[in-house]
Amino acid sequence: MILNYTSQILMSLGCILLLGLAGDMLGRRTFLPRVTLLLICGILVGPEVLDLVPALLADRFELIADMALLMVGFLLGGKLTKNALRTTGKPMLFISISAALGATLFVTLGLVLAGADIEIALLLGCIAAATAPAATVDVITESDKKGPFADLLAAVVALDDAWALVIFSIGVALVNYYLKLDNGAPVFLLALWEILGAVGLGVALGLPAAFLTGRVKPGRPMLTEALGVVFLCGGLALWLDVSFLIAAMALGATITNLARHHEYPFHEVENIEWPFMAAFFLLAGASLEFDAVLGIGFLGVAYIVLRALGKYTGGYLGARLGGAAGPARQWVGVALLPQAGVSIGMGLLAANKFPELGTKLLAVIIGTTVFFELVGPLCTRLALNKVPDTQ
Repeated sequence: MILNYTSQILMSLGCILLLGLAGDMLGRRTFLPRVTLLLICGILVGPEVLDLVPALLADRFELIADMALLMVGFLLGGKLTKNALRTTGKPMLFISISAALGATLFVTLGLVLAGADIEIALLLGCIAAATAPAATVDVITESDKKGPFADLLAAVVALDDAWALVIFSIGVALVNYYLKLDNGAPVFLLALWEILGAVGLGVALGLPAAFLTGRVKPGRPMLTEALGVVFLCGGLALWLDVSFLIAAMALGATITNLARHHEYPFHEVENIEWPFMAAFFLLAGASLEFDAVLGIGFLGVAYIVLRALGKYTGGYLGARLGGAAGPARQWVGVALLPQAGVSIGMGLLAANKFPELGTKLLAVIIGTTVFFELVGPLCTRLALNKVPDTQ
């Protein structure tokens, strides 16, 4: 009996959801976060090992990833309430900027001192600023931590990739100037449009949504309208070529601060987020390639060490300048180590912009991303466990 496409997809989706449930249960009983467990499962069922994921489903990975990240962005924005900003605003700002700049400076200067070409070192340094909000937020959710440190960490990752985009655009402009290709101004303007346009889109959709949603069942936004607004925001963001993650965060922040008749804006999104996240992480694991890890060489190892040192040092300095508590200063940089899709996107953009650097650049970024995807969530969980809930 031959399986048709429909039966393959349905069976695969069923297995993904059951693996997500198993990962959730194991994550609560072992030291491994469910993100790491799902990535490992994805590697096992992917083409590198058992090759059990149908091509039709693997080809839809980008769509599933975008849907999952839209929900993550929206829920992150929902945490940026006025009260939260009053409590964590100063440390959030200092930590997010300092951790991003710390990773960039450590990687760039360290690779140059190690003998790497300055253009490769600068591009890798700028890409090192990015984190993985989906993995970080999922570890926070799974840990059931509700204290100030968990709130601060969620707020920091909400801003981190915005700073990374700005730093990356400046880095591309500098490499353009160094290689004398062009003045780099268009890339910088595109980055500004990607950030400011996304904020504008999120606010523009959030203003009417704040007042119109939650009316069918007073005070209780329905799942249909919740997903409708979030996916509409994502689709418009992709069409306008702005950051859909930042647009979703701006949407969530606008609604949560203006929707007075909601007990909790779009609470239903939290209830449906995990199935999408499970599919996202498992398919991400299935798409990882062993050759990329084995081929990173000295440059990749140096990148891993320098980025970890940069995130730790930058996080510590930012927390100290922002007035965060002692344990938070020591562990916030460790919690920001996950790195995933945004960094690969930057690597692809840089490879297209500078074809002569593309092969080496992508080998390092893809290979090190595999490492940080697997090890980063472990570091985040460790940090959350080390900082008391009261700090």
